[in-house]
Amino acid sequence: MADQQKKILPINYTNRDYESIRDDLLEIAERFYPDTFQDFSEASFGSLMLDAVAYVGDQLSFYLDYNINESFMDTSYQYNNILRHGRILGYKNTGRPSTYGKVALYVLVPASPTGIGPDTRYTPVIKRGSTFSSDTGLAFMLTENVDFSRPGTVVVVGKVDTDTGAPTHYAIKAYGHVVSGEMASEKIETGPFERFKRLKLGGSNISEIISVVDENGDEYYEVDYLSQDIVYKEIPNLNYQNDNVASILKPFLVSRKFVLERDRFSAYLQFGSGKSGETNVVADPQRVALDIFGKDYVTDTTFDPSRLTRNENLGIGPSNTSLTVTYRATNPTNSNIGVAGINSLSSVDVDFADRSVLAASTMQEVLDSIEVSNETPIVGDVSNASSAELKRRVFDTFATQNRAVTQSDYENLVYRMPAKFGAIKRCSTQKDPNSAKRNLNMYVISVDDFGNLTMPNNTIKNNLKTWLNRHRMINDTVDILEPYLINIGIDFIVRAASNVDKFDLLEKCVQTLSRKYSDHFYIGEHLYVSDIYAELKNVEGVLDVVKVKINNRTGAAYSSTKIDINKNMSPDGNYLIVPKNAILELKYPDVDIKGKIR
Repeated sequence: MADQQKKILPINYTNRDYESIRDDLLEIAERFYPDTFQDFSEASFGSLMLDAVAYVGDQLSFYLDYNINESFMDTSYQYNNILRHGRILGYKNTGRPSTYGKVALYVLVPASPTGIGPDTRYTPVIKRGSTFSSDTGLAFMLTENVDFSRPGTVVVVGKVDTDTGAPTHYAIKAYGHVVSGEMASEKIETGPFERFKRLKLGGSNISEIISVVDENGDEYYEVDYLSQDIVYKEIPNLNYQNDNVASILKPFLVSRKFVLERDRFSAYLQFGSGKSGETNVVADPQRVALDIFGKDYVTDTTFDPSRLTRNENLGIGPSNTSLTVTYRATNPTNSNIGVAGINSLSSVDVDFADRSVLAASTMQEVLDSIEVSNETPIVGDVSNASSAELKRRVFDTFATQNRAVTQSDYENLVYRMPAKFGAIKRCSTQKDPNSAKRNLNMYVISVDDFGNLTMPNNTIKNNLKTWLNRHRMINDTVDILEPYLINIGIDFIVRAASNVDKFDLLEKCVQTLSRKYSDHFYIGEHLYVSDIYAELKNVEGVLDVVKVKINNRTGAAYSSTKIDINKNMSPDGNYLIVPKNAILELKYPDVDIKGKIR
């Protein structure tokens, strides 16, 4: 009879946590084994067995749920797993963003022998790669050569002869663009040949790879995909003086190449499967690209140079050699900096037109006089995307298909701009209501060195313009604009439960709202008053929320944009309506959130 009862025993498969599994086991033991196990007190052996089995069952249930959740993008929450799913859908992680800006450089040059103007022989050129630093230890690197003799520089008298009043030195001011971070390099031993070798870089916060060279002098080039065979190299323009173009882009066929992959903290070099010395590693371009035979001309003008190879090797991988990897690593902390934050030279590479005819002492005097400062803030988004933001970007990337057609496509492209060009914290693209054509208004905003919202500088805007031109529709026009910044404050009144310290309760309420709005709003996002009521009501010790009021904060430390709170509330008073070209900010939570306890 007991065996028959066991067969018809209902098993509840929904009980998968520790407590429910233990209760089920206890019920089975009491029902079917009353003579074998009778003592189920906490110190008994039977209780030990039930606890052990329930513990194992809870562990197995957890890992089952974990594996299932991490198998899908929607339910995955591990950052690196989201990146893996995104890589399958075409999303490429850009790493920690860099900040871009402009610096002013000053130098003191001796006067010419005639006394009119500076001596152009001693006018220096500060080369790209020179580094500057701030008082806080942040490093910034020059992205272009700064020639103090080029037109447009500001020249004023720097020093005069005290006896004659004639100028002895001239001060010259020029501008250059800088990016956060500094150069670094490391050497990696590759070991024997391995198909699709993947090497991990030891550095952190790597923004871009400058060069990868093996011990034989062979260079490996970074590509978007291993099937890509064409890269564009920057060639100095010998006709620079006539056409005012410093460099020329030339297509270059490469067989040694790699893809840069990233997880949350590290970077990896992914190589192809070809082996050096084997035949047919990279096919002859004439065979695969032109398909000519018996003729010296080409009839097909629609040739795409990116479809070059017919082999499956996807490039030559390194073997039995050492790779010297040079890269730029951005600052490990906030790279945003205020006006005049950059004020010292770290490593400056300076050149003169003809050193052989110049006095060494005078050249050293010129070098010692170089100064640097930034007249505008250097800002950008310097934080990695959260898991929720990363999911949203992956989904949008899959829909864009590397082109910009819809408004969401443009927003996704902005967030996908490579980290080395800077980053935007929030973006919103809208059709211009005053235009009958395909004109789009793109509103973008960054954050400053304190993490507060601020308008992006011109360098980031220019980089964003160049980036969008690669993907936008040919008849689309995009205006990059700045949204209105509206600073708000929150006033509330709550009723405390009995026997609750009101001072501690007030502190808890303020901290709860600070955490709720610690992340920035989106452009055009409404503020729901009901969310504030819900957050305060869930604070332990709050009996009831009496009143919540939103106010506009203005003044010296805030934005000058004003909004009529009462007129912009929804008819039911549930949320604050924010214009599509504006963004809210709770700038100083400790000051802007005020409460009373009753």
